[in-house]
Amino acid sequence: MENTQLEIETLVEAALLVLNTGDVNEKARISDDFAIKWLDGVITLPYVSSREYIIPDRPPRLPNVKLVQPSLMPKLGKAGSLQSRQAIVHSLVHTESWAIDLSWDIIARFGKQEAMPTEFFTDFVKVAQDESRHFRLLAERLTELGSSYGALPAHDGLWDSAIVTSKDLLARLAVEHCVHEARGLDVLPTTISRFRRAGDDRTADLLEKVIYPEEITHCAAGIKWFKYLCLRSEKMASPFSGGTVFQDVWDSETDNESDETTNEVIRKFHFTVRTYFRGPLKPPFNEAARKAAGFDPRWYEPLAVKEAASSVAASQ
Repeated sequence: MENTQLEIETLVEAALLVLNTGDVNEKARISDDFAIKWLDGVITLPYVSSREYIIPDRPPRLPNVKLVQPSLMPKLGKAGSLQSRQAIVHSLVHTESWAIDLSWDIIARFGKQEAMPTEFFTDFVKVAQDESRHFRLLAERLTELGSSYGALPAHDGLWDSAIVTSKDLLARLAVEHCVHEARGLDVLPTTISRFRRAGDDRTADLLEKVIYPEEITHCAAGIKWFKYLCLRSEKMASPFSGGTVFQDVWDSETDNESDETTNEVIRKFHFTVRTYFRGPLKPPFNEAARKAAGFDPRWYEPLAVKEAASSVAASQ
């Protein structure tokens, strides 16, 4: 593997190596390694314009995790028993394993295709690095709880959404990096409270102090680049200029941003989610975390179940 890594010249090549690695532990390791190389300037090119890249529809995985349909998943419980805590952490480990792939997939699948600026690549490399760390920490915690990744069934609903959004970057950003990531922010405070009530402060601290704040930045990346694409289509800005394009496009709008511009971006978000995401969003919403990520209730409340409009308290 080290010899292979030495031959990597572009970030998209690195992304493809991560995506095509079936062993998730190795995937997490090389994901972190490539992220460091990009952030430290060892890898400098995002891609080669003249080169064609083949992105896997579904990254390969070792058959060590039994997969079932989401509707057939056993109930995780409320962390009141050791078995429930193991099941919840196992589910989180599995989710983070696919989150690593999602971060590299958006780089490989859409970066060149959409001629995205350098800042786009850097933002999702940072997301990938976070997800790799989350996977490792949660997998270690699962072992400490007396279980291991693969000991329980899981489902691949997260990657099923990736397949549905594989042709449209706006859809990928909206569904995976806003809807699904934001849903995680909605439920994490309750999960943390349940682990604390069960006396498992170690897991609660991991979720609260490491994973929760970093997941807010992942939602923020989704909103940021969704806005960018909407505004770029209006401004017809040069799509690639060494990482300054986002600020150029964004500043041109936000300095004197009209309500109509904002409303048009939000309407595009609503249309995209309704097109690519099955069903309404489920309250209660964690308004404080969502606001910290950069989107207010106008983005998500019109997409919610109408009879349930409550929100998670801002103190959470």
